[in-house]
Amino acid sequence: MSSGAGSSQPCPAGHKHRRRGRCSGGSWDPPATDSQDQAALGQFQTLPLEIFHMVLNYLSVKDISLLSVVSKTLSHHLIHYISTPAGTRRLLLQRFHGPELPGSSEAASLLEHYRSLGLLLKRCTLLLPTRDRLKYVHKVLSEVSCFKLNGCASPLHCMGLRCYGVFLQILTAGWDELECHRVFNFLWELSNLARKVQTVVSSRAGSARKLELRIRLYCRRVLLTHWIHRSDSAFWLTRILKPWPIVNQARLLYIIFGPASPLDGYVVWQKMIERPTDETSLKGLAEAIKLLYGTEAREWTADDVISLVDELSVVPQEWLMENNARLLLLSGNNICFTFLASKAVNGRAVELARLIVFMALVCEKDFYCMDWAVKMMQKVCRVFSTSWERDNFLQCLENAFAHMLMDMLQSVLAGGHHDEDSSLLNLFHLVNAQANFHKEILCMAMRSYSST
Repeated sequence: MSSGAGSSQPCPAGHKHRRRGRCSGGSWDPPATDSQDQAALGQFQTLPLEIFHMVLNYLSVKDISLLSVVSKTLSHHLIHYISTPAGTRRLLLQRFHGPELPGSSEAASLLEHYRSLGLLLKRCTLLLPTRDRLKYVHKVLSEVSCFKLNGCASPLHCMGLRCYGVFLQILTAGWDELECHRVFNFLWELSNLARKVQTVVSSRAGSARKLELRIRLYCRRVLLTHWIHRSDSAFWLTRILKPWPIVNQARLLYIIFGPASPLDGYVVWQKMIERPTDETSLKGLAEAIKLLYGTEAREWTADDVISLVDELSVVPQEWLMENNARLLLLSGNNICFTFLASKAVNGRAVELARLIVFMALVCEKDFYCMDWAVKMMQKVCRVFSTSWERDNFLQCLENAFAHMLMDMLQSVLAGGHHDEDSSLLNLFHLVNAQANFHKEILCMAMRSYSST
């Protein structure tokens, strides 16, 4: 601390004590009894307050941030400057909207400005308790409506939440876990997120789509996107999901990371149910699942994540099996194997066989190596405790291929002109998938035979 505790001298007779940091007659009134505070101001103590503020207007936010660590006294005066109308106009830029803003150099400049502002307020409030720091920061930012969950009329095309997110990331970087818990609780209460999330997870899917969109944008842009380390991302995603039962966790995960319309941003609830989807629609969900399954997410067990994936596959209704298989492939080898092994252990051989067949189909459609699907099947076979269970699974696998081929052929023969091409294409992919799958098995068997 740079304040001169214990260094004050008695005032001359007839002179009254003056309070630290106050202004008198338009100039600074530094404490006459604190020579160290005066020394901390250096040459700035001779300037009227208005001139000092004019000097600050010529400094970049990064330079002001560096100035704030010179002394406690100077930091105090900078806090005063930030709260003035001139400081607010200078620091709280609000050019958040514009048709060409996202992705432009102007957007990058705006994000960098709020990173610098986050560092400035971090340094200015360094000696305050966490709760007081948060209250002060909220007081500074409270006038910016685009930083609020419901504050912007056009949130999809607004940079406000992104700027708030980078500000928050810099402000809290290096804080310990307990302090970050307090930050989350503060934001959770400030935005009334608990009640809003309760509304969307307990309502019919899509019935509150505007609120779904705002929760999605707030969680992604403010709480999740800007972290550098995966452990930070896992911490914040855990804070969002953990208060809820697993059914609601799956619904909330879909709202935040599921497919959304490129036109209006609303969550597309029927995409996993009606037809096979693409990797782009599942990538966000897969990355979130990998994050929760990783070592960074200490509060999640493997069983927790597998249960969440299982629950996700029926949000809002049961998904097409091909979409389940594609999500597992995108989620990585460890999650995929653990999910399949759990079905093997629980005696769900028929469901497991169908899932393996759809994985082979996805490998064929999306140009993955088919030997991946064969090796995954081989690992799953080792999970079965008896040869009968393994042989039964392999029989189910062949039956699944046969039944799917017959179903697709029947669909081609019975289908109308509108969907005839897609049905025929699916049949073509499945025939190729079966051929390539069995070719890999034969190659593996021959290599094993040659080595003996």
